[in-house]
Amino acid sequence: MTFDSGRRSSFKKMLVGGASLGTLTSFDSKNSMPVELKGNINHGVCHWCFPDYSLDDFCAEAKKIGIKGIDLIGPKDWEILKKHGLDSSMCNGAEINLVDGFGETKFHDQLVKNYTEVIPLVAKAGYKNLICFSGNRRGMDDETGLKNCQAGLERIMPIAEKHGIMIQMELLNSKVNHIDYLCDRTAFGVELCKRVGSPNFKLLFDIYHMQIDEGDLIRNITDYHEYIGHYHTAGNPGRNELGDDQEINYPAVMRAILATGYNGYVSHEFIPKKEDKIASLAEGVAICDV
Repeated sequence: MTFDSGRRSSFKKMLVGGASLGTLTSFDSKNSMPVELKGNINHGVCHWCFPDYSLDDFCAEAKKIGIKGIDLIGPKDWEILKKHGLDSSMCNGAEINLVDGFGETKFHDQLVKNYTEVIPLVAKAGYKNLICFSGNRRGMDDETGLKNCQAGLERIMPIAEKHGIMIQMELLNSKVNHIDYLCDRTAFGVELCKRVGSPNFKLLFDIYHMQIDEGDLIRNITDYHEYIGHYHTAGNPGRNELGDDQEINYPAVMRAILATGYNGYVSHEFIPKKEDKIASLAEGVAICDV
């Protein structure tokens, strides 16, 4: 895919070590060296989207293109990240799964046990963020879901506050990828944040998922930024690369995020279709490096 002039200029910084300009697939991760980004966006990435790479190898490749953190890594693999000098930018390991979450009281005891055990581990390792999920709706209305989530989360917030850990509930679409997911709108998540009332509970705003379920990305990011603690990216439709063949204007969204004063991570969670997966990741970083 050929760049427009703006993206070509951004990407030149990434094509060091003799990689040729012209198309994104020409990026050669084996010959590249660590690159200099603008530093306005702290780039992270989700390893699960790149299953062809061991975590060890993936960390080495990600670091070459200026990525600082790896998302969705649990305690057993943190030493690999530390070996490469990378942050565990969004920890996991306390959740049950995506569908059984805080929205149903029958899962609360197990979730409280899990988070009570994992939160101190996150803090001891020097990390800050730990993911959580609402789980599925299973016929409940919003008010019931909000009350249930609040009741469960309030049981873990004292320990999160004590250890300085941010618990972050991910907003997922319920239309395409996660049918029946409860926390599928920004308004729901914001209301939950208000009810929980803790500075240590925020939302993981997945740009791809919210484009599907509600759109109006920049307005929602601008209006509700105080409740957002982390961002994920992917192209829509398809959850693939962030290039010109998908509908989200990522540079504009990134500028809106920066305008709010946000200084946390923007982590890439797209599933690359192109043969050179690391080149696709480098492209995503370049597009978002505003």
